[in-house]
Amino acid sequence: MSNATSGTREMSGAEMVVQALKDNGVEHIFGYPGGAVLPIYDELFQQEEVQHILVRHEQGAGHAAEGYARSTGRAGVMLVTSGPGATNAVTPLQDALMDSIPLVCISGQVPTTLIGSDAFQEADTVGITRPCTKHNWLVRDVNELAAILHEAFHIATTGRPGPVLVDIPKDVQFARGIYTPPQPAPRTSYQPKLEGDLEAIRQAVALMATAKRPVIYSGGGVINAGPQASALLRELVELTGFPITSTLMGLGAYPASGPAWLGMLGMHGSYEANMVMHDCDVMLCVGARFDDRITGRLNAFSPHSKKIHIDIDPSSINKTVRADVGIIGDCGRVLDEMVSLWRETVTADHAALRPWWSQIEQWRARDSFAFRPNRDVIMPQYAIQRLYEMSKGRKTFITTEVGQHQMWAAQHYGFEEPNRWMTSGGLGTMGYGLPAALGVQIAHPDALVIDIAGDASVQMTMQEMSTAVQYEAPIKIFILNNQYMGMVRQWQQLLHGNRLSHSYTEAMPDFVKLAEAYGGHGIRCDKPDELDDAINEMIAVKKPVLFDCRVANLANCFPMIPSGKAHNEMLLPDEATDEVVATAIDAKGKMLV
Repeated sequence: MSNATSGTREMSGAEMVVQALKDNGVEHIFGYPGGAVLPIYDELFQQEEVQHILVRHEQGAGHAAEGYARSTGRAGVMLVTSGPGATNAVTPLQDALMDSIPLVCISGQVPTTLIGSDAFQEADTVGITRPCTKHNWLVRDVNELAAILHEAFHIATTGRPGPVLVDIPKDVQFARGIYTPPQPAPRTSYQPKLEGDLEAIRQAVALMATAKRPVIYSGGGVINAGPQASALLRELVELTGFPITSTLMGLGAYPASGPAWLGMLGMHGSYEANMVMHDCDVMLCVGARFDDRITGRLNAFSPHSKKIHIDIDPSSINKTVRADVGIIGDCGRVLDEMVSLWRETVTADHAALRPWWSQIEQWRARDSFAFRPNRDVIMPQYAIQRLYEMSKGRKTFITTEVGQHQMWAAQHYGFEEPNRWMTSGGLGTMGYGLPAALGVQIAHPDALVIDIAGDASVQMTMQEMSTAVQYEAPIKIFILNNQYMGMVRQWQQLLHGNRLSHSYTEAMPDFVKLAEAYGGHGIRCDKPDELDDAINEMIAVKKPVLFDCRVANLANCFPMIPSGKAHNEMLLPDEATDEVVATAIDAKGKMLV
């Protein structure tokens, strides 16, 4: 039966899932079949509008969906079976929650009559995922399924974006009921506040106009608010003449080549960015949450500043750092009002900021990202710089794994646009980058997609190379291979008496042979003067590539704010006795370069 006027019609629960995907604009989903979702897979087989990408592990599905979402601004979708399928989804769900990525997870569940009986592949998926989702549902009535699916997309993509999960028992997938299309007005009580309070914005602009030592501190919320928010941020920087820094998640909202750019701030941020944050008198925080990797020691964080905090999540305001002016709203809309008010009410005196910029130039002169070059061994920082030079000017997307290579990428790869940088910030998930690159490549088939990886991290989800080969997704996995869990080793070296407990990764695979085994292309390079040619080869190959870039084993990532220290207590390369050791002896007595 059908209703031509309302669009409602009778169908099975499995049909409803596929129809809801279509009605919510979904073009690709990432998943892995199993008994509890076979009815949905049967419906996917009988249509062509939604393309399913068969991953090799559910964690890979989640990270691929995250990469897809982060690079497009749309929700990423994953489909998993019950029990281990759902529990394998926990890591990407928590990752998406921490980094505010819109992710819709559809999971199968044992039939409703078996729930609670410890049935085969049963798990309390709603209970397990409640702490790592914005919201989740166990659907017991097929007539509620369509509305719940539409609500799931609404909640995932509005307000502070994040992951949601819809758990659907197998008998509900078989049952027949009435499908209702998405309603113009969201069928949910979740209505995030988008417009900022105008009086609070006026107070913020007035406070900014008095600043002698200002800074704009932007985060991933600006990226999430869409391209227009990034454009407005750039306009505000130009209008005010303020310097700007960014969190790891906010890179690209303001161009790295821009004159006001200070570089990333935080634990491995630039000296100038951290000193500006420490000594500023007015701080405008836009779409960031004062994460511990940003603030350092809280009671010493930016002690002399008045703080303005713009965030769409009410719980973020005054959660960690007290704001003098708190503005709840969408970053783009608030920035729009702020730019308009600044133009109307403020005569900007850029000359008054010259002493501040003079001080900033002195901090910049420290060249805190400098490293000791080497003619014989590839320094990891040099590898990133050459990768940037060889890939800039193209439509390039960068993903990363987690560790030293991630921080070097943030420091040395210049991002000019938003949505080109995908990394696991809040959770720090090793294994994120390879499947995230797959998701980005599926969304942007003609783009250059590079995962800047570490030799330890990349092995956690290496099986997704098989997925990339199957779907002819020519992702480039650029591995900075130092034969260590580099960041673990660095902390052990600096903070644990150089006792390198289980951070040296022995029995490493031959990445070139591994690439060929998967049907991809393998490259190895260990000479600085051969690196450019090897990178050109990587870019030119039209298939998935594993690039084994052999780098200095004991290079450390600086600057570094040691744990428990303040911004003005950061450790610089020239102050660190253990910074880069040209020839050193590790705990096992092996000579390492």
